[in-house]
Amino acid sequence: MRLLIRARNREIAVDAGKIIDIRGDFDLVLNFPDAEIRPGLINAHDHLHRNHYGRLGHPPYRNAYEWALDIQAREADRIVLGRARPRREALLEGAWKNLFSGVTTAVHHDPWEADFDAGFPLKLVRLRNADSLGMTPELAGSVGEGPFCLHVAEGVDFRAAAEIDALAERGVLGPELLAVHGVGMDAASRRRFRASGAALVWCPSSNLFLFGQTASEALLAEGVDVLLGSDSRLTGCGDLLDELACARRLGMLDDGRLLAAVGATAAYRLGLPVPSLETGSMADLVILRKPILEACAEDVLLVLVDGVPRVAHPSLGASLAPFFQHAEERTAGGVVRWTALPAAAWTPLQ
Repeated sequence: MRLLIRARNREIAVDAGKIIDIRGDFDLVLNFPDAEIRPGLINAHDHLHRNHYGRLGHPPYRNAYEWALDIQAREADRIVLGRARPRREALLEGAWKNLFSGVTTAVHHDPWEADFDAGFPLKLVRLRNADSLGMTPELAGSVGEGPFCLHVAEGVDFRAAAEIDALAERGVLGPELLAVHGVGMDAASRRRFRASGAALVWCPSSNLFLFGQTASEALLAEGVDVLLGSDSRLTGCGDLLDELACARRLGMLDDGRLLAAVGATAAYRLGLPVPSLETGSMADLVILRKPILEACAEDVLLVLVDGVPRVAHPSLGASLAPFFQHAEERTAGGVVRWTALPAAAWTPLQ
């Protein structure tokens, strides 16, 4: 499908998954005179299969281990109901949450699923990961093989703060580590973390829900790479655009670092190509009617993954439908969009 997109900030031509020179004929031309086109966002932390539960828990908690025990005891019925959802449906709900907010690539912080290899609509980064020191204390095979994701210092007590020293003792604290959360680091552990070259994956709305606070300004200051993650809706406030808005309100990262946290910095730390609108780049694109740091999912008009439209405003459905066998309208987070699954993954809505 040769596609030409005309937006307020520039024109982009797409073919065979790449951005190409604007020349020749096109199968479809889409005009967005009041919107801007930019590279798709990178979500550095989600649990795709847990987004349909809604928030669980009765915060505040001292650490994530306490939260996990509490919801198993007090939210058992909701957990049983959530686990009854067919796995593929749950994973796809997490994918649509991301795609509706302009995310084209995400990190699923859990074991790899067979569905990801069969026409999944969202790009996923296949990284080594483990839950946390408290849940996976051995951390076998975690050093020396590229980026490694781990929940770290997810809490506000001594147990959370002590995890940095424990990781250092195991040889895990270093440039390969993508430490998710980092809320409970004290001054000494912050210094040790920042000196290690590890990166922080920040999920502020999840932290604020569970603990009433998030990673400190001293930890987030210049000199450490910060990526942004939405977490799942078990604890996060919504999608990655919601997370950007939450992070911006906190005022601990300037706009440039916030954009890099879902773009260039995330790509660098995850081993991905730098997101770009230049010719030859992958056509992972989002068109929004507001600047990205002011936008919500309702402002996302079109999302392309590998040059293929996956999510679009319903008004575009008639133009796109002739090019897709399997397309239908869906609702995610109260937003209605035309959607197209890869044929290998398609089943009709019930």
